[in-house]
Amino acid sequence: MKRRLNITIDEELYKKVKALSFFRNQSISEIIRTSLRTWINKIIGKKEELLLSAKDEKEILGILSSDEFVSSEEAKDILKI
Repeated sequence: MKRRLNITIDEELYKKVKALSFFRNQSISEIIRTSLRTWINKIIGKKEELLLSAKDEKEILGILSSDEFVSSEEAKDILKI
């Protein structure tokens, strides 16, 4: 499901994204979605990813209260699974 989002950007950035939209034959919305997705995937940490995949409040609170965090891959290495 897509959600509508209103943002405010400065004139210079708007002109650049509008030109890019023309040159790439893509909508401004698609350029912004792609850019945001790329940026989020680049900066999101392991703990944030785990929180986003949590199924309920209890699981979220457990993750947040944990001082130490390791990824599932690190846990497999530690446990030799």
